[in-house]
Amino acid sequence: MLELRHISKTYNPGTVHETCLFTDFCLTIEKGSFVSVVGSNGSGKTSLLNILCGSIPVDDGQILMDGQDITHMRDFNRYRRIGRVYQNPSMGTCPTMTILENLSLADNKGRRYGLTRGTNRKRIGDYRDMLASLGLGLEDKLGVPVGNLSGGQRQTLALLMATLTPIDFLILDEHTAALDPKTAEIVMELTDKVVKEKGLTTLMVTHNLRHAVAYGDRVLMMHEGRAVLDKAGQEKRDTKVEDLLSIFNEISVECGN
Repeated sequence: MLELRHISKTYNPGTVHETCLFTDFCLTIEKGSFVSVVGSNGSGKTSLLNILCGSIPVDDGQILMDGQDITHMRDFNRYRRIGRVYQNPSMGTCPTMTILENLSLADNKGRRYGLTRGTNRKRIGDYRDMLASLGLGLEDKLGVPVGNLSGGQRQTLALLMATLTPIDFLILDEHTAALDPKTAEIVMELTDKVVKEKGLTTLMVTHNLRHAVAYGDRVLMMHEGRAVLDKAGQEKRDTKVEDLLSIFNEISVECGN
């Protein structure tokens, strides 16, 4: 379970650019839940992810992971239990290294490094099987630099790497935004499969409203650092893209757009 308790966050305090984003913000995500988060730019979606992952500190409040207070825990320690896939696949993979080298790095996540080879040749067969299950032909390209792959192939690899070692939480930061529609569908189908097979608690930020209603068991809409919509279970299943668009339009009118 992930819990944010009474979170407050102000950017650039004491300056002309001071922006109060979160004030007494609370959110609980049950274990095994797949939550889609939507909202306009500046609504707090990405800041929410960064707060959970430890990329930015909070001014007040608590962050709990399965009851453990991780509010002041460094980000690299949090990532032992969290996998994150970014919008830009270059942030989740190393383009100058081969697929095999990238997978080996991900496979060693959380382990101590000594004077041993970074690539475990005994795992090559396992890597090839994992890649073959994706149906993208990557199993025959283990020696190819990741920078030579297509955007969809790289993002698929990034998802595989993020979930290669045992984790409890998966963070998806607009991970299909840079892909063409067909490739985005492939990546989303794979995402749904991985989340279900591994039973991961997942938080997905997306601008694709159809993905938000089609995947997961809960949908949140953020606006100015607060949740203006929160539907789960049957309410989530009954939610349509038009429902989300209607709220977006209401907010737009209120903001004078």
